[in-house]
Amino acid sequence: MNPWLLRRPDPLATARIFCIPYAGTGASMYNRWPSSIDGVELVPVQLPGRANRMREKAPTTYEELAVDLVAGLAPYLDRPYGFFGHCGSALAAYQAAVQAEATGLAVPGHLFASSQVAPQDGPTGRFLELDDDGLTDELRIMIEERGGNPTPDVLELTLEIMRADIEVNKRYVVPDPVRLTMPITTIGWSEDREVQHHTMSGWNRCGDTDHHVLPGAHYRFLDGPTELFELFAARLGAKEA
Repeated sequence: MNPWLLRRPDPLATARIFCIPYAGTGASMYNRWPSSIDGVELVPVQLPGRANRMREKAPTTYEELAVDLVAGLAPYLDRPYGFFGHCGSALAAYQAAVQAEATGLAVPGHLFASSQVAPQDGPTGRFLELDDDGLTDELRIMIEERGGNPTPDVLELTLEIMRADIEVNKRYVVPDPVRLTMPITTIGWSEDREVQHHTMSGWNRCGDTDHHVLPGAHYRFLDGPTELFELFAARLGAKEA
């Protein structure tokens, strides 16, 4: 089984979107999402250094992650595909798109960036400046809001992963971003207090971009809102494939 994936991709899918987990989490964060939308398969990605890959060394830069990720996913980039990322993982998704195009792998591709400023406008974000106590408090709230139990062991493990992911984000300084040939869809959220949607206009420098503001707060996407899935289907659905 491919270590980057939780399940084998559907050979009958007309397109695939590879969904990268945000900071401090693994592929299971997408467990409320369906496996496909109108023939577009939604494929959660499992990153090294977490969950069933806990024993593996986590990448220290998005560039390092992108090289390994694209190499690992190469057998499944044989049809229209996209990368989706939210918050920090949108930067990982962008870098994966850069790597895929540089490697000459299958196109067409599509980048979906949710709740994140463009690469040249960062690093930025409230979490980047929090100490361990502040991060632990935020993690406790996040876990409780998702119906979990923030035990000391869970908090300690999640903090370790979150801190490492934040350091990767802080190292990502891209004053002159590569302009993608694949189109970009950016998604802001109307009640997002972490990344306000009007700060995302810089993605236009990274490629041909269409921007959408969907209803909800920063973590609304985890619930699998219909409006988000409609964007996926419109960009990579059967009519486009």
